[in-house]
Amino acid sequence: MNKIIFLFLIVSFTAFGQISNMKPISELINKEEPGWELVSEWIDQATNKLEVLTRNEKQADSALYKTQVTTRSPMGAIIYETGGILVDNGWIRILGSGNEKLHRTLPEWNKGKTFSEFGEQPSILLIADDVVGGFFGINGGALGEDLGKVYYFAPDSLNWEPMDIGYSDFIWWTFTGNLSDFYSNVRWTNWIKDVNEITGNQGFSFYPFLWTEHKNINDLSKKAVPISEIWGLQQDIVKQLNNRD
Repeated sequence: MNKIIFLFLIVSFTAFGQISNMKPISELINKEEPGWELVSEWIDQATNKLEVLTRNEKQADSALYKTQVTTRSPMGAIIYETGGILVDNGWIRILGSGNEKLHRTLPEWNKGKTFSEFGEQPSILLIADDVVGGFFGINGGALGEDLGKVYYFAPDSLNWEPMDIGYSDFIWWTFTGNLSDFYSNVRWTNWIKDVNEITGNQGFSFYPFLWTEHKNINDLSKKAVPISEIWGLQQDIVKQLNNRD
């Protein structure tokens, strides 16, 4: 994808960590080169089913300010112009500025998980997640030297796995990629019906857990729970495993 956009995102992402230098919303809205024009083109070219959620103007201003990225970047454009984007019948939820179907804004969802206060630099910035408890995050330093690259926290391994792409390529991948292949081991019979019955604030908790040994996803029991509950449980398990080593 466009290298200029990628480099601009890195600069914006770094600015997120400058507590004493948070820019006002007026400086973050770029009317000359709006990133939304590019994102709109990607939406038109999407081969996966998308639902672009309507934004709330007040929430959009707040979310953009708290994230400190400009609307020239695809991330800033999605935050400012959408309440989020549901991909592939809602299987993947790309975070924006919040909507009744996806209450979580990108900055609010990260607060308390990847940073304590707005303006602090997150070591990982959570940007999207899926219904089986997988989380997508931008490496801010915690995952290696490839700053700005997207990683996937896989619910079946409880590891951050590199995707070797930046935010722009990640968005393009969700819009046009072969998601059925990527998720082949965690999609069950009638998954579309089940996913349509939950909101973007929920996910499915499986038992036995996905990270335990099993042969077929259809053999596991599942229930819809808050996605925050899944995140919290997974991170607790990871800490326990790390302390054991």
